[in-house]
Amino acid sequence: MPARATNLNKHGAAVQLQRELLVGSIVAVKNKRGTQISARVVSQLVARDGVPTYAIEFVEQDERHDRSELR
Repeated sequence: MPARATNLNKHGAAVQLQRELLVGSIVAVKNKRGTQISARVVSQLVARDGVPTYAIEFVEQDERHDRSELR
C-alpha cells in the first residue's frame, strides 16, 4: 500500500497513508528498492488533507540497512 514517510530518522518516522492503523500494531515498511523493515505504530497524529498520519518506530536492529532510505 503506498505511503509517504516524513520526519524520517534512524529511530522511526511519520507516515501518511490512506488506511487506518491500530496503535501498537507492527507494520512492514518498504522503500522503492525493496528493502523492508518492521515498525511499530506508536501514535496517530493529526490528519493532513484527510489523510491519516502515524508515528512509527523501527523495531528491527539491522544496521546493514540505511533506514533513511525507507521512503
